[in-house]
Order: sequence, then structure tokens, then C-alpha cells
Amino acid sequence: MTEHLKGPASARADDDWDIVIKPSKGNTPDLGLVWQYRDLVWMFFKRDFTTFYKQTILGPVWYIIQPSLTAMTYYVVFGKIANLSTDGLPPFLFYMSGTIIWSYFAACLTNNSEVFSKNANLFGKVYFPRLVVPLSVAMSGLVAFAIQFLLLLTVSIGLKIANPDLALNYWFLLLTPLVLLYIAVLGIGAGLVVSALTVRFRDLVYAVGFMTQLWMYGTPIVYPFSQIPERYHWFYYLNPMTTPVQTFRWALFDAPALPIGLCLANFAVTIAITLFGLALFSRAEANAMDTV
Repeated sequence: MTEHLKGPASARADDDWDIVIKPSKGNTPDLGLVWQYRDLVWMFFKRDFTTFYKQTILGPVWYIIQPSLTAMTYYVVFGKIANLSTDGLPPFLFYMSGTIIWSYFAACLTNNSEVFSKNANLFGKVYFPRLVVPLSVAMSGLVAFAIQFLLLLTVSIGLKIANPDLALNYWFLLLTPLVLLYIAVLGIGAGLVVSALTVRFRDLVYAVGFMTQLWMYGTPIVYPFSQIPERYHWFYYLNPMTTPVQTFRWALFDAPALPIGLCLANFAVTIAITLFGLALFSRAEANAMDTV
């Protein structure tokens, strides 16, 4: 089956073509069309994973080394020096659980912030729904999360055997996929906002890493939500990453649950960011190749 672009000088009727590509209507991408290209999402996913580790010595082992060293650093700096509470959880489990959740979100956000500039050559040569690329990025991040989660689960079971009093729930079997879906939606939505804006304002590319780091410290990753003074709770109602981090710890280690009102507020912010990102992305892709 061959795809053809319909030009103003076309002498054939629409019915003569196998596929006629027309501008999308509305302010959001055609999700039905994205589903038709699901095989392309899988191809991009395999390409990203293979390319990233093709010439490395340790390969996916880096997925274990990076969060482990990060969790140990947090333990020394925030656990020993700053003496911050971990809600009664073993420090490694507390920091590791927050680190792998945040790493997946950061990957979705930062890797989608330059969708147009990084794929300009491809976008200029062939048509396909541009939303395919952000979706493949979110899938690629799941590989790292799966490996890191298995490490966290292995250490948790080992500590549970050594200390039967350690709480280890099985709610994570149900809630972890929902948490990942939430993070993927939020990460893609925020990434689409940045990628659409960087078409005009290239300076944002340099600010994304810095802003992501600040966002992490505004999320209960290295400190528990229970230690946040009540007068600052309003900020965490607006921070949509508060819910997945704390929910993941609650589902796995029976950490204190969040107020329902905060979770609903986070959901509302996530939906707003995602819809805004889809609208901006849909508008930007119409003329992105002329400005990138």
C-alpha cells in the first residue's frame, strides 16, 4: 500500500488513492490515526533501545548501577548528614523507590522535549503521526523501570526475610501499572508542551534539565510527605508528581497515604497539562519543519 500526498494539481479523485493525507482538524492529534501506526511505535522503541546500548560494555547493567549509586548518595547526604526521616522505611528502599519513579518521569519529559529538532530529517522526508515518537520514548523508559523495579523488589524481599516486621504489601501488583500509566501520560504531556515551545524558543532546551532537577526537589523523593509543614501543602496539590511517588511507596511498603483531595487535584493538573500539550503539539507540527 502506497501513501500519496494530495496536491492542488492532482488530477485524480480522492477515491483513486489508497490513502489521502489531509491536515488534521481540531486542536488535538488524531489518536485513531496514531493507533494505525502502532507498529511504527514498536519499531522506534526497538531502534532507541538498540542504539543507546549498541557500543556500551555493560549495556542495560547501567540501569542498575545508576539508581543504586543515586540511592546510596541520597542516603549519605540526606539520611546521614541532613538526618531526614524516611517514614520508618529502610533508607535504601525509600530512596530507591523514589529514584526509579522519578527517573521514568524525567526520561519521558526530557527525551520528548526535542522531538522536532532531533527528528527534523525524518519528519521532513516521510509522513506519519508525530505523536508516534513521544509514545515510543515512553515505552523505551519502561525497560529501565522494569529492570530497576526488579532490583528494588529483590532487595525488599531480602530485607523482609531478614526482618519480618518490614511491611511489604502486594498492592503494587495492581497499582504499579496504574502509576506508570499516570507518569507516562504526565511525562508525555509535559514533554509535548516543551517540544512545541522549543520550535520557537530554542533556549528552553537548555532549561529543561535544570527545571527537571528543581521539580525533583519539589517532589517528596528524598523526603517523606509527612514531614512537609502544612502551610506548604498547597504547593504539592499543584505538583502532579506527588501522587505517583507516594502512592508507589504506599502500595509497596505501606507508607502513609495521601489525602484524597490532593490526589484528585494532582489528577486534574495532569489532565490539564496533557490536553494543553496535545493542543500545542498539534499546532506546532503544522509548521515545525519551516522553523526548526
